[in-house]
Amino acid sequence: MVSPAEPPPLKPSPVSASVDFDAKGVQHGVLTLPWSRDDSAWGSVLIPITVIAGGPGPTALLVGGNHGDEYEGPIALYDLALALDPAEVTGRIILLPTLNAPAFAAGTRTSPIDGGNLNRAFPGRPDGTVTEKIADYVTRTLLPMADVVLDFHSGGKTLDFLPFCAAHILPDRPGAAEQEARAFELVAAFGAPYSVRMLEIDAEGMFDTTAEDMGKVFVTTELGGAGTARAETVEIARRGCRNLLIAAGVLKGTADPAPTRWLDMPDASCFVFSEEAGLIRFLVDLGAQVDTGQPVARIYPHGRTGQPPRDLRAGRSGRLVARHVPGLVKPGDCVAVVAAEIDS
Repeated sequence: MVSPAEPPPLKPSPVSASVDFDAKGVQHGVLTLPWSRDDSAWGSVLIPITVIAGGPGPTALLVGGNHGDEYEGPIALYDLALALDPAEVTGRIILLPTLNAPAFAAGTRTSPIDGGNLNRAFPGRPDGTVTEKIADYVTRTLLPMADVVLDFHSGGKTLDFLPFCAAHILPDRPGAAEQEARAFELVAAFGAPYSVRMLEIDAEGMFDTTAEDMGKVFVTTELGGAGTARAETVEIARRGCRNLLIAAGVLKGTADPAPTRWLDMPDASCFVFSEEAGLIRFLVDLGAQVDTGQPVARIYPHGRTGQPPRDLRAGRSGRLVARHVPGLVKPGDCVAVVAAEIDS
């Protein structure tokens, strides 16, 4: 019997870092990914990075701009890069305010270079597209260093969320219960107005899934959206980030706790989709309580007058935590998300 051939080893990453991950102090630099293109034959994609190391302790990897049209995380992390003193740090903090730098510069969810959605490109490939190469570097170089990961998200240009911090219910495997419990401890410490036990409807290729499969404690957020950042949501991100770092044992200081309300997204009944294109009218606002079967939005066909609208109904009772923006929808768009309130 012939043994199946082992797959060839992965090639080295083409990404290089201008920072020394083992050095103490504060370093501001870039990750450099060669990208030959029409307007720059030997050009590169440059991704800003900051490393702050104070001494022995855990490592926290903090990421913003995974999607390029989400802004609370980048603002909070650019501020943190300026403010942190290595004397306050009891381990190491790696900051990537705009991980998907091409998408961030374009103000788009996906990369203008290859159309790639970075948060669906993990674990990536060193010989793949630009987006896959970024994911590969995170997977093979940054994640092995990390004990805790915070990946900031908001709704981007097409969704608006109640501001929440979240972690996932993990599959039943050795060590998962402790990993999951620690993640929810850090969600509570973050102190967003809402805290969510989160279901992903499209988890394949996500940063979350890759990090969790590697045993990392992974926390994420959805902080507003609609293609902008409000003063309120930026402050939630800034305060929550520090609270999480203190609770994770990476940063000295006293946390600034805030009350939070716990929500659960247990299954696909939380999501409301449109099967038709049209003009959307919401019948309830963010934060409203809804009942199973209650109309939450109405879609008007806009090709001509005299056509009756279609109501879209909640699949479960709970609180409206997300709504579609802007005012037109296409078939298949998620138009609303409902989460159930639970005890902490």
